[in-house]
Amino acid sequence: MGCGSGCAITSLGLRRPNGERVLMDDSYCIETVGLTKDYGKKRAVDALELRVARGTFYGFLGPNGAGKSTTIKMLTGLTALSGGSARILGFDLARESLEIKGRIGVVPEDLCLFENLTAREYLTFIARMYRMPRNVISDRCEELLVLLGLADTDKTLVLEFSHGMKKKLSLAAALIHNPELLFLDEPFEGIDPIASRTIRAVLERLVQREATIFLTSHILEIVEKLCTHVGIIHQGRLVQQGPLDSLAEGVTLEEAFVKAVGEPEQAAAGLSWLTGAE
Repeated sequence: MGCGSGCAITSLGLRRPNGERVLMDDSYCIETVGLTKDYGKKRAVDALELRVARGTFYGFLGPNGAGKSTTIKMLTGLTALSGGSARILGFDLARESLEIKGRIGVVPEDLCLFENLTAREYLTFIARMYRMPRNVISDRCEELLVLLGLADTDKTLVLEFSHGMKKKLSLAAALIHNPELLFLDEPFEGIDPIASRTIRAVLERLVQREATIFLTSHILEIVEKLCTHVGIIHQGRLVQQGPLDSLAEGVTLEEAFVKAVGEPEQAAAGLSWLTGAE
């Protein structure tokens, strides 16, 4: 169960209703206790206990509807918690959300771009929200637009962009202020292979510089190539968490994932017109 209003935050961490004290560890970039989200009678996220160490590339996996995007929305302050507590970069999510938001970057499930601006205008607007110096804004806009293949779009409004172009612009906006922690919700969806390779290189470089990345993706091959740690959520509950090597020891990540969520494989052989059973 989630902690809800029965939990109290203390100087030493968070205390559960039964009196158990949960110590918060500043070596973690993300740490949650009883993180819970309810939508009416439906529990979308059920008492998550996430531990994401600083400087790791963390893959957050789960079937459709498992609660991945809802978790990211809570951790980034886009939706309120129904219960539990979280610390992000050492700050309490409930009391210090502004300090957190200035240090993170987010590519959300719903991109929510200002589509009546050009890409350069949009990036400039985002950078000014972070109070970045004008000369730095100009330099970083140019670098990001060139890197992500958007340099020739100065006369094109974002509303005319393809989905993949919008995804790349959203990533550029998330990177422009050099965040300590980057949340990416399906960043490779709709991205062509060349852009995907460029983005992977950028993300790997960020982790090398000791940034932390929290990624959701249905493309398990990318998760295997990039992530150092993995958490698997199923029906709102965290069913596995740990280093990628230990979770997928001796098997592929796909096999470990299917085993963790316990979903039966829907074999094509089960179709009557493929088995001659019509």
